[in-house]
Amino acid sequence: MTLAEAIRAAAERLAGASDTARLDAELLAAHCLGVSRADLLLRHLRDEAPATLVALIERRAAHEPVAYITGHQEFYGLPFIVSPAVLIPRGDSEVLVEAALAEHAGARRVLDCGTGSGALLLAVLAHLVGAQGIGIDRSPAALAVAQANADALGLRVRAQFLPADWTQAGWAEGMGRFDLILANPPYVESDAALDPDVRDHEPAGALFAGPDGLDDYRILVPQLPGLLAPGGVAVVEIGHRQADAVSAIAASTGLSAALRRDLAGRPRALVLRAL
Repeated sequence: MTLAEAIRAAAERLAGASDTARLDAELLAAHCLGVSRADLLLRHLRDEAPATLVALIERRAAHEPVAYITGHQEFYGLPFIVSPAVLIPRGDSEVLVEAALAEHAGARRVLDCGTGSGALLLAVLAHLVGAQGIGIDRSPAALAVAQANADALGLRVRAQFLPADWTQAGWAEGMGRFDLILANPPYVESDAALDPDVRDHEPAGALFAGPDGLDDYRILVPQLPGLLAPGGVAVVEIGHRQADAVSAIAASTGLSAALRRDLAGRPRALVLRAL
């Protein structure tokens, strides 16, 4: 069977599990060959299909995300290592990077709360020449992924990853203040209906935040004024129905909130600064 035939059959197999069945099949085939998708489509469709492709297609048919199967995901034009220990970086979250760079292009100290793969912090540091950053996470496995990404992107000397949990007293002791704070906290309602790709594979601790999805905002946002340097800015990701609620939490702690929308026009982030 040629690779073109195998991809066609794989797309049919994945039709019930993915809205992007053909794309998924092509990405997994490219991963098997160790080439880019573009190279696959230009040069390899007449090659013999690799035997390893079948097993990967079956994993995808069981709703395992492509990024976890390949171990990689692009974010803000950069390649990131991912594993089931971290959320998969999504294009919608790129608005946080864009907002951070637009709101404080002169930032020199950056904090990323709940860093996961390190995608937000490292994407920002890649564009803030000379800036230093700290990424915190309560998961040692996530911190290991973030460190691997910093090493791969040549940002090891500018990014430090530390175990910390903002729900615990004293977690930020000795860190000082920051020009820019990034946060993508858990914000999914406990009983939310999620796609099996997310529900069954991505880390629950990075997703769920109580009955209304606001538990972590109630804890983290009031701590931000004490972490921001004068003129500093925090950029926080939100669920698309949470803008008013999180803005109210921010206002109660002396922070203004400006909404940023993602490419689909949905509320995606709040830019917070001292009133």
